[in-house]
Amino acid sequence: MTRTPSARDESPERHPAPPAPLPGHGRGGGRLRAARLGPADVVRLGGTGLRTRPLRVFLSALGIAIGVAAMIAVVGISGSGQAEVDRRLDALGTNLLRVAPGESLTGEKAELPAESVAMIRRIPPVQQVAATGATDVHVYRNEHIAIGRTGSLTVLAAGPGLLPAVGGEIRKGRWLDSATDEYPAVVLGATAAQRLDVYTPGTRVWLGGRWFSLIGVLDPVPLAPELDSAALVGWSAARTYLRFDGHPSTVYVRAEDSQVAAVRAVLPATAYPEKPGEVRISRPSDALAAREATESALTGLLLGLGGVALLVGGVGVGNTMVISVLERRPEIGLRRALGATRGQIRTQFVTESLLLSLIGGLAGTVLGTLITAGYALSRDWPTVVPVWASVAGVASTLVIGVIAGLYPAVRASRLSPTEALSGT
Repeated sequence: MTRTPSARDESPERHPAPPAPLPGHGRGGGRLRAARLGPADVVRLGGTGLRTRPLRVFLSALGIAIGVAAMIAVVGISGSGQAEVDRRLDALGTNLLRVAPGESLTGEKAELPAESVAMIRRIPPVQQVAATGATDVHVYRNEHIAIGRTGSLTVLAAGPGLLPAVGGEIRKGRWLDSATDEYPAVVLGATAAQRLDVYTPGTRVWLGGRWFSLIGVLDPVPLAPELDSAALVGWSAARTYLRFDGHPSTVYVRAEDSQVAAVRAVLPATAYPEKPGEVRISRPSDALAAREATESALTGLLLGLGGVALLVGGVGVGNTMVISVLERRPEIGLRRALGATRGQIRTQFVTESLLLSLIGGLAGTVLGTLITAGYALSRDWPTVVPVWASVAGVASTLVIGVIAGLYPAVRASRLSPTEALSGT
């Protein structure tokens, strides 16, 4: 007899549900896909590893920060110094030319004619002309100082127009003028006053076997540093009291900015028509530029030292990331067991390394800028921190972050879930 199906036969127990698909396969037989991590998720994962180890992160970032700060401070201080040189040259002028005797054909030192100053003054683009004349006497603090202990100080004859021609300034007292040109009065350069320990106008100094009265002290003269270690007396007084022969040893010429090259070309024949080949023409601002080039070479050396510090910081970051991988094996194994791919593990640790380096780079940029500003402020310089230096500093830390974190990230991604979890 045929049995009629009952309600019990329709129960779930009699007809069980089809089995669930195996791991890695969907209902349509396809493989499961790992969840994708967005940029915000990657940054959050990388930041989690840093927040759990603040002291280690601080020490590693400090190494990066020191290297970046050193590089930016070197570039910034060098740039600030260059800006100060440019500012001073703008104030002093780059149109100053110096005329001095060279050597004769026989190798002896030549001598400029006494009329050279008047002849140079006739050149139309010339604005100012002034001269100094060397003497064979010396200056002492008093008559009891042994002869020969000159302190490398010279005595020069000078005219009233010298100070404005070289861009010099008086620190104390006054400059030589028509009222003091014929009398035993002297003005000391900054270095000469320091070595003689004489600063007060009215003090007497022993010069050429007689007393001269001090009437002024100069500030340092950047475009004519030879005046810093000189005692300057009036042109007429030098001829009267110091047996000065009237031949200038150096002539300072100011010309129109647009005509400096043209004036420089005609100066030898104008200053010494008979022997123009025995005349030397120089430009003091070129000497300052050469000094700046020397300082640039030193800057390159210091930048190299900053690069070494940055490399040491990168090694510290790499070391931190390797230790982090070893300590976080259970975390890596758990994430792999939950479906994280090797690429996601690599991305997590490279991102962590990048964040660590970026923190150090930004901190170093701020620190280097503050160091530059403090040093420039103490020297009364303009503060200059090139944008390219800051950008290069941060970019270099990112490169170091990728390089330092790549090996630990690859090592972490190669850990199998069972191997990582068994290490607990």
